[in-house]
Amino acid sequence: MGTFQGHLLAGTFFLIFSLYYSVMVSLALLRGQRYLRPPLPPREKRGHRWWQLVPVQGIMKVLISLGGIIPEFFYPPGVNRLMIVDWEDPRRPFVFYENWDHVTMYGFFLLSGVVDIVSRSCRARQTAKLEQAAEALAFCVLALLMAAHLENRGTLEIRVHALFVAPAFLVGLVLAIEVWVPDQPALWVLKTWMGLVLSSWMVQLSVLMYAPPSGQPWRAENPEDLAFLPIFFCWHLALGAALLAAVYGLCSLWHHRSSSRREVPGAKYQPCPRGYSNEDLEKLGTEGVLQDEGV
Repeated sequence: MGTFQGHLLAGTFFLIFSLYYSVMVSLALLRGQRYLRPPLPPREKRGHRWWQLVPVQGIMKVLISLGGIIPEFFYPPGVNRLMIVDWEDPRRPFVFYENWDHVTMYGFFLLSGVVDIVSRSCRARQTAKLEQAAEALAFCVLALLMAAHLENRGTLEIRVHALFVAPAFLVGLVLAIEVWVPDQPALWVLKTWMGLVLSSWMVQLSVLMYAPPSGQPWRAENPEDLAFLPIFFCWHLALGAALLAAVYGLCSLWHHRSSSRREVPGAKYQPCPRGYSNEDLEKLGTEGVLQDEGV
């Protein structure tokens, strides 16, 4: 991940899931759901079609995490960074610290995806709290590793990573709280908003450090350049809120349009029943005469 492509891949990973959660939260609020992800019924009461049995969210976590882990070890082609200790050196030093740091981060998201798959597909009853706890653990590990990432770094890297730790820690904290109180819409919105912020900031981080639009590297020794970092981060807070509001607006339009297309029960055309007896016809005729006289 210590390259422009690596940071951009991680930012895209978080952005995809943050937008996915934005849609989930928006629809849950519009439908008045009690839980963000309603619990699944027991396996025997679920559908038998394959798309009803496959946990898409868990599979996405696994695939994207593997897409981040494999390049850390084997990119560019011909490189092998699976070694963690240099046994040829008499001092036995640790090697490839950054790669193992990133692999650990991706590994916990991979674990979260495996937990989703096992809970939703392999167990008779879903264990929603375990899924929530695994996802909370992944974000807490992310915040911890990013905090450790600040050691022996330049001033610019320390500032941008410190600003990344704040939303990552908040997402992990909210997810941990939701293990016990999953029915709080305010927490859904906060979690999704912070997810959008950390994903957009990760993309910004890759641009700042590896591909600045001006073509000139940031001058970490210049106080004015460093002073703009928190300003840009605040802009990302506003950008995350705007993205969440835009997704909610689009989901609201879709929800109201789909609701208006639903047919009202009993409003469909029904043919007149046949086979009235003579007594029924006489009764209807009498009621019609009485109504005419009343008019």
